[in-house]
Amino acid sequence: MDDRLRALAAPIARLMFARYLLASIGALAGDFILFLLLGRLGLPPVAAAFGGYAAGLAIHWAISVRYVFDTGAGPSHGQRLAFIASALLGMGMTMAMVGALSVVGVAPALAKLLSVPASFLTVYAIRKYGVFARA
Repeated sequence: MDDRLRALAAPIARLMFARYLLASIGALAGDFILFLLLGRLGLPPVAAAFGGYAAGLAIHWAISVRYVFDTGAGPSHGQRLAFIASALLGMGMTMAMVGALSVVGVAPALAKLLSVPASFLTVYAIRKYGVFARA
């Protein structure tokens, strides 16, 4: 019985990942636009990475609770806090990678792009299996 249930759940899980990926692309677009703007305004790469990530977080939250994870009557206070905590982990990873790569001479925009896969996969796993595990 367990195998049949897994087989039935697999397409739904893939759709959730696809929705999360689309939400992440939208959030990343907002994040990256603000990151580049803040960089042009003279902010250091780490500060620009923080500003962009914070904007992306707000965008991602709005999309995630509406279209990615079924929260029923709406997200709980605990889910909000856990979402922010997962974002802080992703933000820390992003800022550390952008800072370290910038110090060794990698262009800030490229450093930001290189940080995306690590942050994305880590935060997705935390949100899917932790924050919204019951959604």
